[in-house]
Amino acid sequence: MPATFTRHQVEVEHRDTGYGGKPPVDRRPTGGGGGDDNWDSRSSGRRGPRELLIRYRLAVLSALAGDFVFFAVLVSAFFVRPTSGHIDASASFISDWHPFAIPPILWINTAILLLSTVTIEIARRQLFHEIDVMEEWLGLGRPAVKRAAPWLLTTILLGGLFLTGQWIAWQQLASQGLFFSTNPNSHFFYLVTGAHGFHLLLGIGALIFAFIAMFQFKRVEMRQIALDCTTWYWHAMSLFWIFLFTLLVCFQ
Repeated sequence: MPATFTRHQVEVEHRDTGYGGKPPVDRRPTGGGGGDDNWDSRSSGRRGPRELLIRYRLAVLSALAGDFVFFAVLVSAFFVRPTSGHIDASASFISDWHPFAIPPILWINTAILLLSTVTIEIARRQLFHEIDVMEEWLGLGRPAVKRAAPWLLTTILLGGLFLTGQWIAWQQLASQGLFFSTNPNSHFFYLVTGAHGFHLLLGIGALIFAFIAMFQFKRVEMRQIALDCTTWYWHAMSLFWIFLFTLLVCFQ
């Protein structure tokens, strides 16, 4: 009798071409990073979408760890600097730390930034809807992209409004005669808000890249990864600002 061979179920699945309403296994979307199956064949040496997403997230977290150290150094200097000063001719200690009122527009800026964290999170969740992703695999268009794009575009606009508000705050301080080198307090204010504004500007660049990627990238998982990593960076910058703004309000 001729010999018969039984193909293992996993082998059959990995050779599935994706017909019959099911995408190929090695190209299935991340599905929000959920589940224990990486849709990956360890023997073939290929990484699944979920594992790729985790690797990119770790890279973003590593970069954010460096930013955290940078802002921690600034905060440490903020608490140390007010205690310094000089001795005048009468042997009296004179502090050169002169507090000033925080520009009111920073409160509006904070609200705008918090709103942007909501809009970008909605965009991320829209792009990770499993049903929408499957509709794309079935050739029904890109419903997830169509739903996520307006929210992502709104986030970009809100980020631009925040940076514009920061510039207006600087102009208000300058009109009061408070410049970068006026006193240590104004020096710290410009340094902190400028450093955070630069990081947020990088975040806006990442948002624009993620927006373009949603329409240019053909692979679903790469569009998801681009937006997911940008979202976590944006959330981190928002948390940094909340901490720095609280510091400026309470200890100026």
